Amino acid sequence: QVQLGESGGGLVQAGGSLRLSCSASGFTFSGNAVGWYRQAPGKQRELVAALSIRGDTSYAHFVEGRFTISRDSAQNTASLQMNNLKPEDTAVYYCAAGQYNMDYWGKGTLVTVSS
Repeated sequence: QVQLGESGGGLVQAGGSLRLSCSASGFTFSGNAVGWYRQAPGKQRELVAALSIRGDTSYAHFVEGRFTISRDSAQNTASLQMNNLKPEDTAVYYCAAGQYNMDYWGKGTLVTVSS
């Protein structure tokens, strides 16, 4: 059974940084695409960053230049480094992965950015 689990969320002041990690059991990030999504209260879930099987990255315009997605094959983890956080980044962040579609999802970790 595949399970993904996020960690690293918390409360941070605006301008601060957090690093989210996603660990997996029954699944290998290497050879699969990874995505980080977020859902703010009252809003739809949205894609934040994606990492293709080949290693190509893409970012939502609202995090471009501030967030970095990565994958560590040796540790079998995926990460999202978030810098210069803004109050509007407050949301539950989810990692997802799969070969062609995001078949597997974690339960999310809450990030709260205070002004």
